[in-house]
Amino acid sequence: MMRQTVLLTLQDIPYFCYPESVGLYVDHPEHTVLREAGALNNFNIHYVASGKGYVEVDGVVHELRAGQAVLYFPQQRQHYYSSEDDPWDVRWVHFYGERLHDYMIERGLHRNLLWTLRQQAPWEEAHMALLNEAEQNRMLRPAQLSTLTYAVLAEFVQHAVPLKSTRTSKAESRILGMLPQMQQEACQPFLLQDWADKAGVSSYYFCKMFKSAVEMTPMEFITRSRLQMAKQWLLERPTANIGQIAEEAGYPNASYFNRQFLAHEGMTPTEYRGLYHI
Repeated sequence: MMRQTVLLTLQDIPYFCYPESVGLYVDHPEHTVLREAGALNNFNIHYVASGKGYVEVDGVVHELRAGQAVLYFPQQRQHYYSSEDDPWDVRWVHFYGERLHDYMIERGLHRNLLWTLRQQAPWEEAHMALLNEAEQNRMLRPAQLSTLTYAVLAEFVQHAVPLKSTRTSKAESRILGMLPQMQQEACQPFLLQDWADKAGVSSYYFCKMFKSAVEMTPMEFITRSRLQMAKQWLLERPTANIGQIAEEAGYPNASYFNRQFLAHEGMTPTEYRGLYHI
């Protein structure tokens, strides 16, 4: 199966990024691409959803499997192809934008060609939304195309780590799977050892793997989750006092809650509530 939509390259687009083409190949063992340096003037991501394929880099062939990807910058030589015995389900997007180059460089994405996505589902969902929009409406809704392209890029930036230096361990995978529950229970007392036990590792290793997988400490994640819920409650319950919301969000007193809120939001809870309620 092949799905592919090619779009006209626009000049002077008023968007941060825009797709040139988007698609996927499934069960095409003959799929192979060779573009010499300078042939293509856009960025592109090729992501393996299942099966396997190969990417040649400086004469060395690297195998890509599910959850792994190659990111090409404009003008780069590109040589990649599917495995014949286990053809890949490869999904791609070619995209461009006037300020994209600086954005990609600032985030160090030029330093590596091959990547692993620590969480695959968000990128796959974003890519499928873009593909569906391009197929159904082509260029009738350019702002939507740009928005969905940025979603694909943003998910990549958030979850991609260099393939050569990091592989998601089973412990990291368990931790990622625990995030929804941790977020839901964030307002309850946070007991590090309990969560480490659920992951089947020591508390030290849990913190190390959590930092690697989520790029923040467990307590930072809990704090963000608590403040997110507190912000929602401040608007939904305009007559509730700050101390009550602080307690329900898991904070021992309003003073500490105020300091945490101010550090993250740049204003106190009362000031934030005042922005939306007279």
